[in-house]
Amino acid sequence: MQTPRRVAVIAHQRKTMGGGLDELRRRLTDQGIDELLWYEVPKSKKAPKQVAKAIKAGVDLIVAWGGDGIVQRTVDVLAREKGGGKIPLAIMPAGTGNLLAGNLGVPEDLPRAVEIAFHGERRRIDVGRLNGEHFAVMAGIGFDGAMISDADRELKDRLGKLAYVWAGLRHVNGAAPHAKVKVDGTTWFDDEASCVLVGNVGTITGGIRAFDDARPDDGWLDVGVATAQGALQWARALGTMAVGRSDHSPFVRMTRARRVDVKLGSKLEYELDGGAREAVKRLTVEVAPAAVTVCVPGTDG
Repeated sequence: MQTPRRVAVIAHQRKTMGGGLDELRRRLTDQGIDELLWYEVPKSKKAPKQVAKAIKAGVDLIVAWGGDGIVQRTVDVLAREKGGGKIPLAIMPAGTGNLLAGNLGVPEDLPRAVEIAFHGERRRIDVGRLNGEHFAVMAGIGFDGAMISDADRELKDRLGKLAYVWAGLRHVNGAAPHAKVKVDGTTWFDDEASCVLVGNVGTITGGIRAFDDARPDDGWLDVGVATAQGALQWARALGTMAVGRSDHSPFVRMTRARRVDVKLGSKLEYELDGGAREAVKRLTVEVAPAAVTVCVPGTDG
């Protein structure tokens, strides 16, 4: 593997890990690169324009510093822009959940993450495309979307991953809307559902192992519908996920698909990779196979 010569950093200014951005700059420069393009943003919504600039500049490596929001916004642009999918993405997991990094084995350790960026393996992974926007980990609507929306920045800063659980407890007694879910054109679910999840990897928000057989490079999306209502049923469902397979719960149905269409009885907020989005009644999710290249640990660790 040829060492990257032109590197771009997309950095969330509010996020930190190890010695911070100064240490990141030093460690990248120490790799003997020819040029370092540096883009800092105050929030993840500002990242896409900078990622597009980096792609246009013809960089050999894009380094995303921050949490799930920065990574998702970067993945979205890489999957959409011509030639973007070929540029390796290195994740510096400086956020709260660090969902994609965790699923790929990238540790919350700056020296090791930089080592993986330059000397790890390059892996092509699938992404999901929801209403035109790409995600690498999961999309969810219902209980999940409301939970993400409530777990605001202050709560996440104070409680970390527990913020999602705390926020979720506020919604367990809400009424479950009607949901009609089609997988690859066939009606698969048509009943009340408290949550609909579409996953590209196994572990989702809050560290929950939701999709036991999911792989980010198999050309499929995993689909789950939760019918649990009330604290007791949700406790049973989450307990099953904690000690066994998610699909063993009587309150969970699962399948796999390349396209998922969801029609809801009422508008609900949805989320992408831990980021809240607007309320909708319809969702269409499709897999984009091998759309993005990521840096992962080598087989020797």
